[in-house]
Amino acid sequence: MSSTVIVTGVLPFVILIATVLAFPTCFLLLNLYRRSVLREMSRGSGELVTRGPTTASRPPVSQIRIVALDSNSTQNRNGIESPQYRRALLGPWRASAAYTIAGVAYAVVMTAGWLIATRDQNIVWIKLLILFWTYLWPSVLTALLIAAYYGRGRIQLLGAYFAFLAVLIAVELAHNAEMGITELPMFWLLLNGPATVLLFTFLIRPIRAVGPLVVVFLIAVAIGSQTIVTIAGANENLFRLIASAGFGIGLNALGVFAGMIVIGMLVFALLGWPLLRWLGKRYEQKKLSDQSITLDSLWLLFAVTQSIGLAFESPPWILTGFVAFVAYKLVSKFSLRWASAGVSGFEPRALLLLRVFALAKRSEQLFDKFRIHWHYAGSICMIAGPDLVTTTVEPHQFLDFISGRLGWQFIRDKSGLEQRIASVDSGQDPDGRYRINEFFCHKDTWQMTMEQLATTSDAVLMDLRNFSPNNQGCIFEIGRLVDGVDLNRVVLLVDDTTDNSFLESSLERLWQDVSADSPNRTAISPTVRMFATARQTERDIKSLVRLLLGAGSPA
Repeated sequence: MSSTVIVTGVLPFVILIATVLAFPTCFLLLNLYRRSVLREMSRGSGELVTRGPTTASRPPVSQIRIVALDSNSTQNRNGIESPQYRRALLGPWRASAAYTIAGVAYAVVMTAGWLIATRDQNIVWIKLLILFWTYLWPSVLTALLIAAYYGRGRIQLLGAYFAFLAVLIAVELAHNAEMGITELPMFWLLLNGPATVLLFTFLIRPIRAVGPLVVVFLIAVAIGSQTIVTIAGANENLFRLIASAGFGIGLNALGVFAGMIVIGMLVFALLGWPLLRWLGKRYEQKKLSDQSITLDSLWLLFAVTQSIGLAFESPPWILTGFVAFVAYKLVSKFSLRWASAGVSGFEPRALLLLRVFALAKRSEQLFDKFRIHWHYAGSICMIAGPDLVTTTVEPHQFLDFISGRLGWQFIRDKSGLEQRIASVDSGQDPDGRYRINEFFCHKDTWQMTMEQLATTSDAVLMDLRNFSPNNQGCIFEIGRLVDGVDLNRVVLLVDDTTDNSFLESSLERLWQDVSADSPNRTAISPTVRMFATARQTERDIKSLVRLLLGAGSPA
């Protein structure tokens, strides 16, 4: 088999098969992961942990005040934003700009590679611009993933990219009357279409957390399935040796062929697993972030698929994409330093996220939008639950699950909780984002975990959409917030599905039982802030972030 056939036929086939298989594989693994977590959550730790006695006291003299807020009432009217809010607001777009700068380096290398590989003598400015703009497409997808989470922003971004592409194509057609009207659009589709389609098979929201890791492993296995066959096909003596060994153990020709495929897959699977463990270790060491793993997968996929066409000129040109990817990585390393630079007076904030677990997809949708901004303001702590357990899974946690060590992540007693809190990752990743710290608890350890996290967090967001008398766990958490946390640091999120009358009566009842040493007991006007959101619009999300960071008006 010729090298040209390998890089233009076998390699695309391998990538296609691996990426397509990643889709059902991710769903299967995440379903098993979710079931494993829920099974561990339902178990007891063996050591019942209860709350210690509180100081008995008379009911407080003051009455608790409940204030209803929304995106209109939390607008900043003095024009002065906190450093934390400025960084949360601008962080995603600064990161997007940093990756775009790296994408420019990638596109320049790919454009130069195309011109040199094709030996094109007719180099004009419009051709260079079309090539460059075509190879810059992954930057648009990057911005869609990390910054443009709302519909209007996505439409504007895509509209701007394709409008400029249309202008370039129109100019080229005006200067080249012999060119067909569909020639350049088809060129764009051939370069970017396959990778874009493949990308969304493993980066759709339900499987994005583990999609890149699974694809890396499956591509290694798929390459292994063809390696022995390819090498044996190019070496007649080796092929005869393998065939003789297979016939010697009773295999027929089909069995020998299948055996070469299976052995190759097993060998590369054994090699792929250390690669995944290495990525997980790099993540734990903060050399990588979950976002950088996703984006590296995106850019590497385009690097490979966009180089396949160049291999028809000569097989070594398949390496053009890898050179471009290295350029992207080098430039992004330095551009992200600029993007992640702190603003004057900035101090990261730790947020505790509590919620009604029954929200399921609604919880995931809000969280995806909210964390895009909060990732740049500080860390998030949360207790693992069925709603977000597959959304927030970290690389090392997923690999522990695959290795059968998921139980190590669970908090069993008070000393385990102290160790886990001491190891909370509050530092900044290389891309300027802060991490999500998920606490895995058994059915008799989540209460003490919640209490401890509430007292150590700078802000608490409790999502009470769909809240009703059935949510006894949430009532416990509200009581602990009222009793043990300064209410100025707490925001309750509600909407039309919240039983507001029951929520307000519960707050008033819990306030009557507040302990003597509660930080809210001496407040002149203790206030609970309830932020209402209907559709989680961009304005709602930004207002909620502002409120939690202390810049929104409480009334």
